[in-house]
Amino acid sequence: NFSGRSHIMGILNATPDSFSDGGLYEAREKSVEQVRRMVSLGADIVDIGGQSTRPGADRVSSEEELGRILPVIEAVRRDEEL
Repeated sequence: NFSGRSHIMGILNATPDSFSDGGLYEAREKSVEQVRRMVSLGADIVDIGGQSTRPGADRVSSEEELGRILPVIEAVRRDEEL
C-alpha cells in the first residue's frame, strides 16, 4: 500500500555509461549489493534502469535494455537478504 505516506525510491543504473556512477553497477553482484544498501537506508522502491539518459547517450534496443536489467531483477528477487 503506497497511500498515506511519502516513499523513497532508489535509482540503480545498469548501464555502462551512466553519468551519475560511470557504470559502477553493471556487474550483477555489485548491483545486488547496491540494492541492499538502498533498502537498508530506507528505499521502498528501486528503479533499475537499462537506458542511459545522459546528454548525447545512444539509444539502445529494447532487447539490449532487457538484457541489462532482467539479470539484475532476477538476482534481486532471489537474494535472501532482501
